[in-house]
Amino acid sequence: MKKRIAVVPGDGIGIDVTREAVKVLQAVAQAGGHQLAFTEFDWGAERYLREGVSLPDGALEMLRRDFDAILLGALGDPRIPDMSHAKDILFGMRFGLEQFANIRPVKLLHPSLSALKKYDHIDFIIFRENTEGLYAGLGGNFKKGTRDEVAIQEDINTWKGVERIIRLAFDYARSHARKRLVMSDKSNALTFGHDIWQRVFAAMQPEYPDIESRHLYVDNLAFQMIKNPTQFDVIVTCNMFGDIVSDEGAALVGGLGIAPSGNVNPDGISMFEPVHGSAPKYAGKNHANPLGAILTAAMLLDHLGLTAEAGWVEDAVRASLAEGQTTKDLGGSLGTREVGDWLAHFIASHATSSSRTGA
Repeated sequence: MKKRIAVVPGDGIGIDVTREAVKVLQAVAQAGGHQLAFTEFDWGAERYLREGVSLPDGALEMLRRDFDAILLGALGDPRIPDMSHAKDILFGMRFGLEQFANIRPVKLLHPSLSALKKYDHIDFIIFRENTEGLYAGLGGNFKKGTRDEVAIQEDINTWKGVERIIRLAFDYARSHARKRLVMSDKSNALTFGHDIWQRVFAAMQPEYPDIESRHLYVDNLAFQMIKNPTQFDVIVTCNMFGDIVSDEGAALVGGLGIAPSGNVNPDGISMFEPVHGSAPKYAGKNHANPLGAILTAAMLLDHLGLTAEAGWVEDAVRASLAEGQTTKDLGGSLGTREVGDWLAHFIASHATSSSRTGA
């Protein structure tokens, strides 16, 4: 069965690393006998500056109708100081396509990358609510630009929104043999908005007696992630806190340059993006580390049901780290393109005929 993937390379190094992620996906398709069809869209700074268009009319409906997944590169360009095009594209797809779960794996792929040398095995996953909270965009300014200015940002939490992200995290834990789940909030201070997280969580816990579930305030969670990250399997939290602790998690296992993420709608189309920035000054220079984008491509494969093939990609990345076949930021000497070539060759060489599904 053919899988159709919309590719939005974005800006800056997003274009460079997304190209390598597609190269690796093509190697997987060839090795596994799959049909992956890629359609690239030029949504980004250049088109916005040229035409004033960020996310074109009808784009969301077209994505829903014609594609199985979206691969997105980094967005951001200094020529657009307010980054309005990036907000339109990224938030437009997240909110418009109801991608309510931002999923961030925190997995140590090589001991040399650990920020905590005490630990050589770190493997947990963060479920961040993705369409509510402080990112809902509700609020405003009164008497803006004066000494009497008042700024209000509203934190929106609905029963539906909280329930579906917590349930998704519980279901993931159960289906992936993850025995421990932590829900994190700040309900001792945010007594209205986060009390609903407490009540939904308490109502849901009896449905999952096989999962050891507990609550941590977010400041304690941040502390515990540094003290002992091996205590975690699955973490679920709100939009703002998820944004913060997932970057903390990335720092534990090598940094944002190798951090993948997925913006998931289990009943619709999902979008996958590395979480690093667009770094315009490095664009086109063959310097950027593509591993975050390539591991993001592995998440995309897993989402499409190609779980074994996602494992091929992760195995290739592990091998590149072990053998020093990386960009300079990870201690290697390769350029962006050469890393992609090495990984594609590794997959072609190590995907045996017995592992091919022919799907």
